[in-house]
Amino acid sequence: MEAEAAKYIGAGLACLGMLGAAVGVGNIFGSFLQGAMRNPSAAQQQFGNLIFGFAVTEALGIFSLLIALLLLFVV
Repeated sequence: MEAEAAKYIGAGLACLGMLGAAVGVGNIFGSFLQGAMRNPSAAQQQFGNLIFGFAVTEALGIFSLLIALLLLFVV
């Protein structure tokens, strides 16, 4: 009984990474927009960095979901 409760608690804690991903994506795009408004000529050069940061941040959320599912259904 205690092992099953610990499994659910661990899966819930692993899902906190998805919260970090959601906040991170908002910060990334917000910072890009703020910088693009201040210096529009540099916005195109920084677009690749924007997409890379978005991909890395979303990967964190997907990995945390994977860990949560592994905890629920494999362990």
